[in-house]
Amino acid sequence: MDIIEVKDVSMRFNLANERIESLKEYVVRLLTGNLMFQEFYALNQVSFSVQSGTSVGILGTNGSGKSTLLKVISGIYEPSAGEIQVHGTIAPLIELGAGFDPDLTARENVFLNGAVMGFEREFVRSKYAEIVAFSELGNFMDVPIKNFSSGMSARLGFAIATLVHPDILIVDEVLGVGDSAFQQKCEQKMQELRSCGTTMLFVSHSIEQVRAVCSHAIWLRRGRVEMEGDVDDVCDAYQKWCETHSAFE
Repeated sequence: MDIIEVKDVSMRFNLANERIESLKEYVVRLLTGNLMFQEFYALNQVSFSVQSGTSVGILGTNGSGKSTLLKVISGIYEPSAGEIQVHGTIAPLIELGAGFDPDLTARENVFLNGAVMGFEREFVRSKYAEIVAFSELGNFMDVPIKNFSSGMSARLGFAIATLVHPDILIVDEVLGVGDSAFQQKCEQKMQELRSCGTTMLFVSHSIEQVRAVCSHAIWLRRGRVEMEGDVDDVCDAYQKWCETHSAFE
């Protein structure tokens, strides 16, 4: 059964050709028709499907459309064209601290994030000790998030997102900011989720991490699917391409 279906999806952004110094100048240019944009396609007619329980790595250089694809699947962006069907609940770990209020403490943010994810307060309270233990942030739970490093935010975000077994877990470069011991801990947690049937989309610049965590892979290049299939086949092809090409080709 396909749990994610991506059909001819494109995502277009308008890039301003000229620097605009103020809101007044923007409004005047807009009303007079002098607001010039250049169209940029972060995704261009992307199609693929993911079977339930599969772990898929998304490979590609910076600007290839990896993060945009995950945001479209998560519902953060509405695609400019095409269709996406998702059959199940999604736990997205896309932007570090995106769901945190920097002025609240880590403790308060646990309950805030739990509410955003649809958890009852009593459920979050019953799991609070588990979240703290996994994140290893017991001495910092009453510290405002704005004083956290990116690695500490990643620890807390991952612990909350994996509190239950979601149908789909989306992870975008979160493991790249943690120390090696925590990365290994997260990989073990993801393997546990996989064994329970969770489908996973995983973006990482580390080909070794993709090989370790995923069974399938999709290689994006300039917003298009260059290759998809077995993780070792795709990783080998991508690695070989990287050795002979510039990141911007």
